[in-house]
Amino acid sequence: MKNALLITLVALIAPFISNSQKKDAPVWDVNNPPGSKKEVNFTVSEGTWMNLDVSPDGKEIVFDLLGDIYIIPVTGGKAKVLRSGFAFEVQPRFSPDGTKILFTSDAGGGDNIWRMNRDGSKATQITKEDFRLLNNALWQPGSDYFVARKHFTSGRSLGAGELWMYHISGGEGVQLTKRKNDQQDLGEPSFSPDGRYIYYSEDMYPGGYFQYNKDPNNQIYAIKRYDTHKGEIENVTGGSGGSVRPQVSRDGKQLAFVRRVREKSVLFIRDLASGEEWPIYDKLSKDQQEAWAIFGVYTNFNWMPGDNEIVIWAQGKLNKINVKNFTVTDIPFSVDCKHQITEALHFKQQAAPDSFEVKAIRHLVTSPDEKYVVFNGAGYLWKKNLPDGKPTRLTTGEDFEFEPAFSPDGKTLCYVTWNDENTGNLVTLSMAKPGSKPVVISKEKGIFRSPAFSPDGKNLVYIKEDGNEHQGFSFSVETGIFTVPASGGKPKFITKDGFEPRFDNTGTRIFFR
Repeated sequence: MKNALLITLVALIAPFISNSQKKDAPVWDVNNPPGSKKEVNFTVSEGTWMNLDVSPDGKEIVFDLLGDIYIIPVTGGKAKVLRSGFAFEVQPRFSPDGTKILFTSDAGGGDNIWRMNRDGSKATQITKEDFRLLNNALWQPGSDYFVARKHFTSGRSLGAGELWMYHISGGEGVQLTKRKNDQQDLGEPSFSPDGRYIYYSEDMYPGGYFQYNKDPNNQIYAIKRYDTHKGEIENVTGGSGGSVRPQVSRDGKQLAFVRRVREKSVLFIRDLASGEEWPIYDKLSKDQQEAWAIFGVYTNFNWMPGDNEIVIWAQGKLNKINVKNFTVTDIPFSVDCKHQITEALHFKQQAAPDSFEVKAIRHLVTSPDEKYVVFNGAGYLWKKNLPDGKPTRLTTGEDFEFEPAFSPDGKTLCYVTWNDENTGNLVTLSMAKPGSKPVVISKEKGIFRSPAFSPDGKNLVYIKEDGNEHQGFSFSVETGIFTVPASGGKPKFITKDGFEPRFDNTGTRIFFR
């Protein structure tokens, strides 16, 4: 009864202890990390991987540069900073009325969606995700909702995306699309002007998982369309060279997107009524179709009011492209960048100390009398008396020593060695006579593995391995499972394939994986 009461009290008190500890823990401020800082100032007229948006009135361009957000007149000029600091803040997008700006920021500790006034004031975090982080936010025309890409990770890859819709006041959001797996991405949403359809890109490469050797001249990404009224999805465009970063024109009649044409990333236009497609600009920076594209396969861009021009980043510049006659106008800009650099955390490292503590051991085996163990530590075999003896090396050899195995009576130890110049050996060592020298059993070179004694201790079974890129391919023609007398002699071939061979208790059969 007393134990039950104690358990109950602990269960009741534990949450309060936990909450108290959480309250006392220091809160990490992304924009004010600890450590000494220095300010770095410089001016640039070009930028790398700049996401941009054109205001609904066509008068200004908002863009990101080095994790800060700026705004300039559509004709260009000196940029005004809207958001700066240590936080990484990107992908600004104007609200339909042009008074607010959505953006991605990790100021709250992870990538979430924030909003601010057009002048940069009153920045507020909207979403509060702490694991499935968000980016690529876009306002739904005529509503107080926006869609964003939610990121899902997996054990193997950098993950995949889903489209979720949120109210500007926050909340948990509503899932729109479901990822088909954890390794093929989806994102880059763009709304139709009536707010009904969401165009987006999705990795469609065959195989169902992320691949490192993809053919960009085949289809990697395709553009799809989600109907917010019916929840239905349909294919829009794809094919050779793929299709990414869709951007619907302001009248909803055309779709701009990026496609790979041989070694070039090219800006295309698609007439949504007829399905006609044509290229208008082939000097974009390279898209990221073959790579991980968590923040998008190409940077955000937008149409000018009137739908005759597109403003897009390429080759470090902001470009205004006329979709009728294909002329390109440079939008000059100048940014006075101010960044604080925190001194990196340094630890003194001694690359080659005379001695060091081994943090991991391998191939541990216990002696048959259970009085000591033998194991591999930092490439050599060590003996440790149980329960609290001090480990000592078994030999003074320079060849690496691995995979020890005891004879049934514990008097002999067999193990394998490796030397990059002389290759490997099968070796025995008398444990009954301290100070004995190792005896090489193998009479030929090779890569030896997994020795084991027969029940009477008279024979050994072992593997001679195929070659590999680390140890070479020489002396690996005749490989497989072999037996040999424990005192030395001619090996006997048993079988070509198999791992971890062991004698049965009669010594007449061999089991292996």
